[in-house]
Amino acid sequence: MKFLFLIWRNLVRHRLRTLLVVLSIAVAFLLFGLLAATNKAFSAGVDLAGEERLVMRHKVSIIQSLPISYLRRIENTDGVDAVGHASWFGGIYQEPKNFFAKIAVDPQVYLDLYPEFVLPEDQEKAWLTTRTGAIVGKDLATRFGWELGDRIPVQGDIYRRPDGTAWEFDLVGIYEGASPDTDLSQMFFRYDYLKEGTGRDLGQVGWYIIRITDPSRAPRIAEALDGLFANSSAETKTDTEAAFVQGFADQIGNTAAIIQAVMAAVFFTILLVVGNTMAQSVRERTNELGVLKALGFSDGKVLALVLGESYVVAILGGAMGLGLAALVVPALSSAVSKFLPVFYLPAKDLMVGVLFVVALGFVTGILPGLEARRLQVAEALRRA
Repeated sequence: MKFLFLIWRNLVRHRLRTLLVVLSIAVAFLLFGLLAATNKAFSAGVDLAGEERLVMRHKVSIIQSLPISYLRRIENTDGVDAVGHASWFGGIYQEPKNFFAKIAVDPQVYLDLYPEFVLPEDQEKAWLTTRTGAIVGKDLATRFGWELGDRIPVQGDIYRRPDGTAWEFDLVGIYEGASPDTDLSQMFFRYDYLKEGTGRDLGQVGWYIIRITDPSRAPRIAEALDGLFANSSAETKTDTEAAFVQGFADQIGNTAAIIQAVMAAVFFTILLVVGNTMAQSVRERTNELGVLKALGFSDGKVLALVLGESYVVAILGGAMGLGLAALVVPALSSAVSKFLPVFYLPAKDLMVGVLFVVALGFVTGILPGLEARRLQVAEALRRA
């Protein structure tokens, strides 16, 4: 405890300098927390993707549809356990800025394929029996203040009703997620209602979701599925769901690499700032360190004192920055939900931040500490 007091007295000798260094570290770790949450937002879909699920889309582009007749041939393929389909609906709710995903699916099969969407049993039954029924994620319901029983009008753009009126959806379910990575900002409704509303047999779907019996055979099963429709008018491209989701993320760019580069630059700068500050502090106290050695402080204790100062500064700044990140990220979550449905600071990244704090304290203090350790008493006192 007496050494901690000595460390603290050395730090408050130059209060402004110490404060600025601590704030610089705090800003760096606040940025670390925000970037970690952003990285999680872009990778959440990839992390959540089931290993046993494949996605089949049109070979040319996701915006081109596939024949519904493919369904039976996919089901009969060796290694396929279950097949569902989904179609992007588009549409405008109230005004164009109110964007969210609206997807037509086969409800019973879709819920079976995606157990991470947790829907109460009574609401699931309501969706299976209500032709105009729709379910939405909890975050989407909160965003617009929707409650069960509400009627949601959506003006069609890709799919239009023959009379030009808006589509009417009855909200029969609000799903939650089995994990924090589950996207709770989507709306799902029945594909048969889409067919009925357009007044024609569409004969097309957007993409197929395929559950396989053995994830280790995914490449071979995907190749066999694409071989079924080779040289047809609608050739297919089948990938694991993780690869499919990653493809969308890659359209924005390699966000993980960008974030890592930014963080590397930030921490390298902080390393230089804090390291230079600690070195300057040791140089200013050369004679005092000599006095401590003359009083009987060993070389190891002098090294420990300098390292202790470095650790106190790193811990104060790191704790402040990570604490602010833990408070700011949840506050920003609702504000960015329309762009980044999953936005939170993962516990593992928080632990990585703690390790960075420890590493920062050691790296910035070890060289000045070794310099102080090597000081000779006579030489140190002569510099006074």
